[in-house]
Amino acid sequence: MRLPHTSLPLWPGGITSARFASAVRTDSPAGCQIGLIGLADDLGVRLNGGRFGAAEGPKLFRDALSRYGVANPEGMEWPKVFDAGDVISSGTMSESGLAETHRRVTEVTNAVLDLGLFPVAIGGGHDLTFPFVRAVAAKFPGMSGAYADAHLDVREQAGSGMPFRRLVEECKVGPLWVHGMRPLVNAAEHVRWFLAHGGRVAGEDEREVERDIDLAPPFAGGESSHQRDLFVSFDLDVIDAAHAPGVSAMNPAGWSTQRAERFVRAAGRDPRVRCFDIMELCPDHDENNRTARVAAFLFLTFLASFAERGS
Repeated sequence: MRLPHTSLPLWPGGITSARFASAVRTDSPAGCQIGLIGLADDLGVRLNGGRFGAAEGPKLFRDALSRYGVANPEGMEWPKVFDAGDVISSGTMSESGLAETHRRVTEVTNAVLDLGLFPVAIGGGHDLTFPFVRAVAAKFPGMSGAYADAHLDVREQAGSGMPFRRLVEECKVGPLWVHGMRPLVNAAEHVRWFLAHGGRVAGEDEREVERDIDLAPPFAGGESSHQRDLFVSFDLDVIDAAHAPGVSAMNPAGWSTQRAERFVRAAGRDPRVRCFDIMELCPDHDENNRTARVAAFLFLTFLASFAERGS
């Protein structure tokens, strides 16, 4: 089955039946719970002067997933996944070209939602979270959000550093709760804007993380986030460069993979969460596909905890 504005998913040949990836559907969404969307574009990264190459992220992710994860793990059953393919970029190096790609991402996400599937996106520049969540927020008005990122990504100018500002201003999404933000790479005016619009920055206390991650706790002076639908976005640059070098902006003081696992596991099991993405996988700068395997691991972690929702 082909959705509008999508290309065929690029899976490698020879996937054995022992691997999780052998069960991913590309022909039909019948019987599936998860709709996988590749966001194969990095124009936003280029416009912001970042390390480009994340347009190839979905392809490398599928390559890594084809070699990681068993088809029949002990004690659980995987949710069924339909791979809708990659959204076709406009191919135009301009802000208008970026807007056209964003329009296509929203249209494809709407199509996945119309199929009754839970949307999961793999990217790609982090700006693509904006049109991805835009579709979901229209279906679930009053949505809030949590994201793991070294950067706030609330710039005014078009590019990979603007998705959460656009979600707040154009889609009335919020308040937002950021995890893993590093003060040294966030301008004072961006921090002020974020806090002025109700955003909260998660603490870095390891004891807090060990207790269990509350993706979006109650916000002061308003409705509790515990009654609100959520989006969750995971930028791979929140992880330390020792574990994830293949990103658009390396993090010299980031999370361990185990800490990332706890965050993603919380997202998967939380019934408030209505969509999830993993962004900024940049194959040109990866080493031995280490970051791609981390992305595959986090995707499977999300699916495993998503399966707990029905128990």
